[in-house]
Amino acid sequence: MEDKLHSLKEWLTKEIKSRANEIDRDPQALKAAIQEMGDRSLLALKVPIELGGSGMSELDYRLLQVELARISGALTFLQTQHQSAAVMLSKSHNVSLQQDFLSQMATGKLLMGVGFSHLRRRGIPMVSAIETDSGYEISGEVPWITGYDFFTHFILGATLADGRELYGVLPLKNREEQQGSISLSEPMKLMAIASTNTVSARINHWCLNKAQVVSIKPAESIHQSSRNNILNHGWYALGCAYAGLDILLAAAQEKQLDFLQESWNSLNLEVEQCKGKAVDLATHDTASYSQKLQLRATAINLAQRCSQAAIIASSGAANYLGSNAARVYREALLFSVSGQTTDVMEASIKQIISNK
Repeated sequence: MEDKLHSLKEWLTKEIKSRANEIDRDPQALKAAIQEMGDRSLLALKVPIELGGSGMSELDYRLLQVELARISGALTFLQTQHQSAAVMLSKSHNVSLQQDFLSQMATGKLLMGVGFSHLRRRGIPMVSAIETDSGYEISGEVPWITGYDFFTHFILGATLADGRELYGVLPLKNREEQQGSISLSEPMKLMAIASTNTVSARINHWCLNKAQVVSIKPAESIHQSSRNNILNHGWYALGCAYAGLDILLAAAQEKQLDFLQESWNSLNLEVEQCKGKAVDLATHDTASYSQKLQLRATAINLAQRCSQAAIIASSGAANYLGSNAARVYREALLFSVSGQTTDVMEASIKQIISNK
């Protein structure tokens, strides 16, 4: 697996780094990049080998995500949606669904997204499912689905009458037929990763056949999952912090200003320490939820500070839309709120206040 990590880092450095700004803005450039990952069989990394994946360990997968986020936030975010869908399918009891999709997902012959972050919202469910003789009738608003025109399908999360969570595969396209309708918005005008074609969806009486059901989980499962995996999104923030450091170091070397080098030394030490703690937690998993939460908030804080240092060190050139510093600064925004829970929001705000 070390060879795969090494080859990925080499590919990112040689082939993707110089295209990162284009990939951030141009869906076609992003489409080419994710297919290059598919050509290297890097799109089902945590899926067991016997199901067509790489069988990568949790730690290796997280270290790979750091390297991806260090180079391109858009590519990182898009492939994460697909990798999440692949893992969900690999854990499904629906063997037929696995056979239909998983064999094509590792190589990018088929790409799939997810749409269930709305399940984290309290109150009246945004998407509801009613059981029928043939499956489930689904209606509601999905506020966030990344990957329109990249992904052919997505795994939708809906709430059953008793609070259980239904996950099923739907086409990611506009559909109007007897079995209901799916209406997608135009791609959102996002500050960061606009090329990922994020849309919302209105689903009206869509009939989900039982054969398309990935899983049915107990009520509140997504909240428990968020607690169990509270550190996961912190790895992306770490990658973003490294991206800011790379720009800061380049500026220090170009401008020959001692304080820039000293700033890099100080920030780099903090990022390395944070990464070391994250690796330790992933290896031994002995920390409490509170400790993991604080470490994630620290990673977010470092992404913000390192990207801001990159902006300042780049001077006026950072204000160009196509500058690396501006892109990484926007990506720090993205990775500050990705997979956010109320606990993460509170911990992140408190770290900002404590650093005043």
